Amino acid sequence: MKVEILGVGCPRCKQLAANAEMAVKELNFQVEISKVTDMDKIIEYGVMMTPALAIDGTVVSAVKCWVRMRLKRSF
Repeated sequence: MKVEILGVGCPRCKQLAANAEMAVKELNFQVEISKVTDMDKIIEYGVMMTPALAIDGTVVSAVKCWVRMRLKRSF
């Protein structure tokens, strides 16, 4: 599974990344987490506001900073 945090580095983007990393650790999953900060690439996903979360190339959330429990259910 590949998880991408889409955002330019705002506090909510950083919090979403931290929450995703904690959720993955708690679930003991082997997941690749990457951060996409290039606005052109973010726009290619159809995202106009960040943060956004993509799982395996599909955007599952935009403009929200999901908490760990919500992230765990999505993984």
